[in-house]
Amino acid sequence: MKIDWAALGSVFGVSLVVTVALVGLFTLGIVGLSRHERAAEQGGSAALAVTGAYACFAACAAAVAYGISLIVA
Repeated sequence: MKIDWAALGSVFGVSLVVTVALVGLFTLGIVGLSRHERAAEQGGSAALAVTGAYACFAACAAAVAYGISLIVA
């Protein structure tokens, strides 16, 4: 049995980058919701933060759905 180390390294690298990007995107969504709550407590409005947070969560859901479709197909 021969292992293709270049392909294994490539898969590892892409997986690492996608995982870090997805976690970062989800974190931005949580920060956006946190800023909305902080603004609501102070009597302000942070509609842009909520919109950005929902966009981040939608992008995370789309990435997960794409990954599942790659696995199932």
